[in-house]
Amino acid sequence: MSALLEVKELTRSFDARRVVDQLSFSVSAGEAFGLLGPNGAGKSTTMMMICGILEADSGTVTLAGEPLSGQDPNSRQRLGVVPQDLAIYPELTARENLQFFGSLYHLPRPLLEERVNHALQQVGLEGRANDKAETFSGGMKRRLNFAAAILHQPSVLILDEPTVGVDPQSRAHLMQCVRDLQQLGTAIIYCSHYMEEVEALCARAAIIDHGKLLACDTVSGLLRQIPAEVEIRITGGSPVADLREIAGLKLDESDGSDIRVLRFEQRVATQQASETGDLSVAVADVLQALAERQFHVLSIHTFEPSLERLFLKLTGARLRD
Repeated sequence: MSALLEVKELTRSFDARRVVDQLSFSVSAGEAFGLLGPNGAGKSTTMMMICGILEADSGTVTLAGEPLSGQDPNSRQRLGVVPQDLAIYPELTARENLQFFGSLYHLPRPLLEERVNHALQQVGLEGRANDKAETFSGGMKRRLNFAAAILHQPSVLILDEPTVGVDPQSRAHLMQCVRDLQQLGTAIIYCSHYMEEVEALCARAAIIDHGKLLACDTVSGLLRQIPAEVEIRITGGSPVADLREIAGLKLDESDGSDIRVLRFEQRVATQQASETGDLSVAVADVLQALAERQFHVLSIHTFEPSLERLFLKLTGARLRD
């Protein structure tokens, strides 16, 4: 499938600090592409360059093969942005908010009203259309924020933490809205710290840090980069030296008690294989070896391959500002 949006070797520095460093990725029509990174990784700067708010030092952004410029009204017509910070007017009603944002795209009045009504239905706010946004819950404001970005039916929709702080119902509704837009052929760039959302929505994803691309693949391909891990807590048994005879087993340092923590990894062919295939066989083999050495198993904890585990492996566990 050919790319609708293509980002090629995008670079931007502030003073002497390079914030985005030759970043490249592409998104096809009807595809949801996850863009992941810790705070300060360069995601927001990248999105602002795609939108034309910031000018890149070097590199290109093209839409359907044409250079994308924030100064070009035709380019802006083809982009939609759902910002992390709410961009709605609390003193206006939901309908008035959408009428205002729709007017910025110079939609003819009859078409504008049609789009406003449709957008309100899409986000489940048709029953509150004439209520002021300041009376809305956090989830309702997020849905109105979303509606404002899709009024003009953009070819590319950029979502920056669209579900932050919302209730499970609003979160599920917004995720379904994303799926519906994919079905209509909209290219989606989905930025979120909720890795499970990216796993559920996106066919491909990229992980960036310090402005550099660390990984970019299908979600299943990314998950294959991280093994499943099993933690087993044991006590008793024969001398600890016997544990080292069990292939692949890692023994954590003792905390002074008679409880030992064992870990082993198992790479699996697919995300689901560890549930019924390779991993269950490996666990059974280790448990049998422990039983033969008279160890008592206190607990077993399995860590499945996940984007969150890969994210932490690539970017580190250090806290970010």
